[in-house]
Amino acid sequence: MKPRPYQTIQRMLSISLVGLVVGLTTAFATIGFVELVHYLSDILYVSASSRAGVENGHLWLITIASLTIGGLVVGLILQYGVEQQEPVGPQDAIYAVQLHERLPSPVSGMSSTIAAILSLGCGASVGQYGPLVYLGTLVGQLANRLRLIDARNIAIACGVAAAISTAFNAPIAGLIFTHEVILRHYSLRMFTAVTIASACGYLVANVIFQHPPLLLIEFAGSFRGVEFFLFALQGITCGMLAVLFLKMLKHTVLLAKRINTPPALKPMFAGFLLSLVAMQIPEVLGAGQAVFNQAIQGGVYSADSLLLILVAKLLVTVLCIGFGFAGGVIFPSLLIGVLFGALFALLVPEMLLENYSGISTYAICGMVAIMSPIIGAPMTALLLVFELTRSYEITVAAMVAIVFANLTAYNWYGRSLYDYQLKVRGIDLSMGRERAYLLHHKVAQHATASLPVVRQTADLGALRLQMNENSSATAVIVDDDNRYLGQIFQRQLYELDDEATIGSIELQQGSTFTENTSIWEAMEIMRSYFGEAIAVVDSASGLYLGAVAEAVVINAYLDAAEDLRREEYEV
Repeated sequence: MKPRPYQTIQRMLSISLVGLVVGLTTAFATIGFVELVHYLSDILYVSASSRAGVENGHLWLITIASLTIGGLVVGLILQYGVEQQEPVGPQDAIYAVQLHERLPSPVSGMSSTIAAILSLGCGASVGQYGPLVYLGTLVGQLANRLRLIDARNIAIACGVAAAISTAFNAPIAGLIFTHEVILRHYSLRMFTAVTIASACGYLVANVIFQHPPLLLIEFAGSFRGVEFFLFALQGITCGMLAVLFLKMLKHTVLLAKRINTPPALKPMFAGFLLSLVAMQIPEVLGAGQAVFNQAIQGGVYSADSLLLILVAKLLVTVLCIGFGFAGGVIFPSLLIGVLFGALFALLVPEMLLENYSGISTYAICGMVAIMSPIIGAPMTALLLVFELTRSYEITVAAMVAIVFANLTAYNWYGRSLYDYQLKVRGIDLSMGRERAYLLHHKVAQHATASLPVVRQTADLGALRLQMNENSSATAVIVDDDNRYLGQIFQRQLYELDDEATIGSIELQQGSTFTENTSIWEAMEIMRSYFGEAIAVVDSASGLYLGAVAEAVVINAYLDAAEDLRREEYEV
């Protein structure tokens, strides 16, 4: 049945209002986040300008104190202010959106955001864009409480798009990032609201605050044909470097978990080690925006300096994130990509070609070729290049690098860091949204008392009576503690005396579900099952929890598929 015209208009206005309110709120919150980080970086002597006027002896003490004490405070905030005692991030937004699950509480979200501001402000080698993605999610979560519209994921998607649009000054990239990484599908309803929110972010960043873009590059040259081979080669090497980063981060996280110390002390330990490295290589401090701009322009760092900063930044970033500083991987991966791209330009094209397109081109290609496989967003990376450079030529070059980087990384690692983090939780999105959703939701939620339950000490007369009262051809047999023993079918009772005991009959075990059996697994089990219902048994205690009929499983499967279909196609 089609909605009436006034219902359509009402829905359109509601969707637009959600995009507008969430977009503007997130944009202002994003600007506030960034300004707070800059303020802390200045007063804690993390930024290059604030460090320039301090004596080396005092600077050494200030750096150690800022990072060590800052790490301790971050650890305490996460331990006592966040439900899971670790920073929340894009992976939590993906988890909630894809599986229709509850987000961490607003208190946890705010605590994690404060921890991220402090982490960046005290000089930890983490990124700001991951926390900003969750800040947008948090705004969307709060907006859902206003009940402006009945689709919870719309407000969250609007918050994410506005945060990325504001932070990068790239509204199209914000729009595509939300659909590619968070939603993982396109729908007209989502597209409308997210577009409005992303445009609001760009408007606030440019018109109200005149927020500078991530980079400013003017490219008026052209490429030689052989350079496209070099862009492909760079993409392959960037994919390998992205895999190295992801695997180092994985092992660092595992190492941090094995260290038997209070969680609050781990960021403090990472901060102390980072301060020691920073006294020799100050470029590793903080997000590294100044280093990013200098490396992408070229002419500031030699090949040796680029290699030294690249290796140091890679090591301290996995250390800080792995040991619990709150922050993301997006900007560190961009910076590592820029450093590697500039180094690649100094080592490869300059040795092979007399004239080539320049360091900036290879630095930009490296930037997105490493970032895109790490976060699983090749289309976002491509559009980000176009929005930031306004150069069709550089975008084509970046496209080649992105393709080969993602092919390399996917075959050696998988889709992204976020997918790996979800896989650790038991959620495998590589199999598709519908299957992941059905594997996550448990069939035990649909258990009922549809089968008669009889104790093993009863006689066959009582068993027949209960089966007749329930009009059932199957009965579940339990012991005195309600532990599941098996089933008896009516065909087994022919020509048996009512006074005979249940113990004289061989119990049929048949198929059973546990509290962990998913709807998808239940459907697979039902393929070869013939009967009224399947018993649900607690895997640890063996207690009987209920039964699930075949029709119930099929209905649960169809309902889940319908929910996902409505989310994708309903306007």
